[in-house]
Amino acid sequence: MFTSDRVPSLKSVLLASGVVLTLAMGVRHGFGFWMQPISQANGWTRETYSLALAVQNLMWGAFGPIAGMAADRYGTMRVVLVGALAYMAGLLWMAFVTQPMLFVAGSGVFIGLGLACTAFGAVSGIIGRVAPVERRSWAFGISGAASSFGQFLMMPVEQFLISSLGWQQAFYLLAGVLVLAMVPASFWLREPAVAHADGPRQSIAEALGEALGNRSFLLLVAGYFVCGFQVVFIGVHLPAYLKDKGIADPKVAVLALALIGLFNIFGSFLAGKWGGKVPKRYLLSGIYSLRSVAIVMFLLAPLSPVSVYLFAAAMGFLWLSTVPLTNGIIAGVFGVRHMSMLAGVVFFSHQIGSFLGVWLGGYLFALQGNYDVVWGIAIALGVFAGLANLPVDERPLVRGGALKAA
Repeated sequence: MFTSDRVPSLKSVLLASGVVLTLAMGVRHGFGFWMQPISQANGWTRETYSLALAVQNLMWGAFGPIAGMAADRYGTMRVVLVGALAYMAGLLWMAFVTQPMLFVAGSGVFIGLGLACTAFGAVSGIIGRVAPVERRSWAFGISGAASSFGQFLMMPVEQFLISSLGWQQAFYLLAGVLVLAMVPASFWLREPAVAHADGPRQSIAEALGEALGNRSFLLLVAGYFVCGFQVVFIGVHLPAYLKDKGIADPKVAVLALALIGLFNIFGSFLAGKWGGKVPKRYLLSGIYSLRSVAIVMFLLAPLSPVSVYLFAAAMGFLWLSTVPLTNGIIAGVFGVRHMSMLAGVVFFSHQIGSFLGVWLGGYLFALQGNYDVVWGIAIALGVFAGLANLPVDERPLVRGGALKAA
């Protein structure tokens, strides 16, 4: 039931993983819309809900390497099934629980586990194993575009559900849709044991030790930390920031987040395509640097719906375009036998950054009444990541006899 005798086709893997990523990333991208209604209904400050999302992101990262190991060893299908059920439980928990610390802890564990088992880390391994080497970067770009489409698609859907049904009923409906779509899609992600995958015959400990001792891998880890800080801070706090600055029409925030998802489709696809032609480290450096430029221009320009939309489009193009490039470097340097695990390790750094970005946004707002310091940190980190990715070495590792590729 859980495994297949033959390697699945790249087309079926991309379609099935596209469904999973569309829902996993799309639902999560709209969590900022629930900040104000949940906080008002329960009498919380923004810091409580921000902490809950911060813990979700941290647990997503913490579960990521484990989910990756499980996907590499037991198959992607099993992991996605576990993730779908955990994600559903997390959405229902957020709808029911009103005690602050229980809300933070429960939603953090369930949503974090759900995302770890259904997002990039869990499905990157099967994509890398199925795609031919010459099309691998392109395939990662397609999967990134699918998650971006989910962000574009789900923004107006989630806002409509909240406004028309209420925030609790919106959670109920999304939980049902998520399970009913992800479970059938997971059956298309069955694969044989990964002994067919290229890469060294290493144990998990050997593969992990090799990566953590590699300078380029650590630079990717540092860059992904910055990625997480920037995108989650903006994704969660932008609607509240706009309202604080006088743009009270919620449609502006909805359209802005939808534009991030829309332009993310093009950015992820093109990054994957260009990553097969241009050194990926240069593209990564440019993406991080341009994010800082976009934030500076947004903060300096007079705030209006037009400036918000332009900022959203620019950030969207740069949003998840780091994913196919980073995964492409990991696969090219280390092989794909332990691809999901190594992607999960790098993504853990991303989620530590996400934790700090979303939590600091709420904490410093409660302390200072504005987001000025967090915007400044996001700008400085973008410059740092742009420089850190330049010396990344993309050449495959040359190993000794014990670690020769299978």
